[in-house]
Amino acid sequence: MKASDMKKGMTVKIDGNLYTIVDYQHVKLGKGGAVYQTKFKGLNDGSIMDKRIRAEENIEDAYLEKRNYEYLYSSPGEHVLMDMETYDQISLDDDAFGDGPKYLKPNSQLLVSMYQGKPVVVQLPNTVDLKVTDTAPEIKGATATNQYKPATMETGLTIQVPPFIKVGDLVRVDTRTGEYVTRA
Repeated sequence: MKASDMKKGMTVKIDGNLYTIVDYQHVKLGKGGAVYQTKFKGLNDGSIMDKRIRAEENIEDAYLEKRNYEYLYSSPGEHVLMDMETYDQISLDDDAFGDGPKYLKPNSQLLVSMYQGKPVVVQLPNTVDLKVTDTAPEIKGATATNQYKPATMETGLTIQVPPFIKVGDLVRVDTRTGEYVTRA
């Protein structure tokens, strides 16, 4: 594909590595032709790369197949997922799975992007509902100011919650920021 056809969020292959286009800007240089000042994020290691690409230059487009998976369980250093269509199981290491174990309970649904049959990106749901297993008791009169207290969820994740949240409450957590959203 031509560089002029690229869009944010596309996945491309450069020098044998997969990158996602984070941002690009069309720049007209004084004497030469126009170029695209492009920012790429590596899918393998998360590194950021800035690169100038001429408008007429070709870049290799990489097609990622998105599939629905179910999170089954984790053991030290390994996380097992099941394909919802074929019921095949795959296991991912800690680097490939990212923050998933902090937010996911068994039987949670998630989206996995595959490249040539290998999982590349695990996309968590935007919010998850988790049960509070440990938190300090409610402080009387603490409603005047916006005071938060730490709470431990059933997955071991610790977040800041409002003072009215008690042990056993179900709360909604944003997986992108790791913050409390609301009571579920």
